[in-house]
Amino acid sequence: MAGKKGIAALVPMKGHSERVSSKNIRDFSGRPLLFWVLKALHGLNGLSAIYVDTDSALVKDTVRQHFGSSVKFIDRPHGICGDTVPMNRIIAHDISLIDADIFIQTHATNPLVRTATFNKAVDAYFKAVERSYDSLFSVRRHQSRFYDSEIRPINHDPANLIRTQDLRPIYEENSNFYIFSRDSFSRTSSRIGPKPYLYEVPRLESIDIDDEEDFKLAEYLFGFQGYGEAHE
Repeated sequence: MAGKKGIAALVPMKGHSERVSSKNIRDFSGRPLLFWVLKALHGLNGLSAIYVDTDSALVKDTVRQHFGSSVKFIDRPHGICGDTVPMNRIIAHDISLIDADIFIQTHATNPLVRTATFNKAVDAYFKAVERSYDSLFSVRRHQSRFYDSEIRPINHDPANLIRTQDLRPIYEENSNFYIFSRDSFSRTSSRIGPKPYLYEVPRLESIDIDDEEDFKLAEYLFGFQGYGEAHE
């Protein structure tokens, strides 16, 4: 599967979803959920191609309906189908079929991420590589008081309650996107290399839809006046 060297966007979309039925093709603000991230990716600077990895004919038909031939497909082999297959195994299969140097991997479940954010992240990746980072992944910054399951404080001292804005930040891997090179992935078999750069996504864009509450919250945020129209 050939394409010019450059940045390839990879968007895995399985047909089955455990927590939200038919999630990727479900209506979201008047379009299938998968529409929004693919629309945003079409404006990515330096893009060589967008690839949708899927095991679903319905997903393929839905993508073609909205994007024609501008999106390419990778048929997911039976051996790496299912809810428990690690994403890095799927990525390893997919990039073996794509002729590109740099990959940005995201999900249909990130409908709020804008084109501008993708482009800023790509720029940040190349600047980070110049400083010896090997990959980039999106995060959400938290400065709140956290405890583990044993009620042990993680990032604060309950006996010394300093202001939350002065707490040591904790960063959540929010699954909005990952940027990595073929070389980095080949060394670690992982989209996150040994020295990754953390890229903070604006809070209103950072929801990754895992369950029904996420879906409703994301659609509510998307419906704010001017947000859907400004999804660029």
